Amino acid sequence: MPQLNKPLIEFDTLNQHLHAYGTPFVVAEGESILPADKQANQYTIIILQGCASLTRKHNDVLLGFAQAPCVIGLAAGVMPNQTDYQIATEMQCSGYYLPAAQTLELLEKHHLWREAFHWMTWQHRVLEMRDNQLVGSNSYNQIRASLLTMAKWDEALRLRVGVMNYIQRRTRISRSVIAEVLAALRQGEYIRMHKGKLLSINRLPLDY
Repeated sequence: MPQLNKPLIEFDTLNQHLHAYGTPFVVAEGESILPADKQANQYTIIILQGCASLTRKHNDVLLGFAQAPCVIGLAAGVMPNQTDYQIATEMQCSGYYLPAAQTLELLEKHHLWREAFHWMTWQHRVLEMRDNQLVGSNSYNQIRASLLTMAKWDEALRLRVGVMNYIQRRTRISRSVIAEVLAALRQGEYIRMHKGKLLSINRLPLDY
């Protein structure tokens, strides 16, 4: 499946008009971006440096990683979101956040609906790709898709995130099954790993 290009020009325009109204943050690795008294579904978060993970709170399923530059919750003020999410850093992150209702006011004031539409369409396509990879697929295909996703990351992120932990959080497949598949792929020299991190993929068989 082709790589989706992040709409960076549209991001720059959104950032130009939002940043003056945001509360800046610099958050160390492994911490929540928002303070404890603020809910993610009520804020727009702009990540300018670093990478954060987005996890569904009620079942701890990892939805994905948001690598800078990135906007999370651009449309959070349009319709109440009944699902609560945890947004935590995978490496040190910096950026800013602002109330979602204020974001909508700024989108209207500065006529940014085109940029917002481009950004949200990209996010929708990313989630659509994730669903195509995971929904209705067997365990091996989910593991295979997760490895291919990791291979597209920046090297700095790939060398920080453990393969086993990422796949288990993303798919909820048992660790024993993941370990068995990874061992077979390493033995067949389909993938290269070091200390639990993915170094490279040579090629992955379609079936296990």
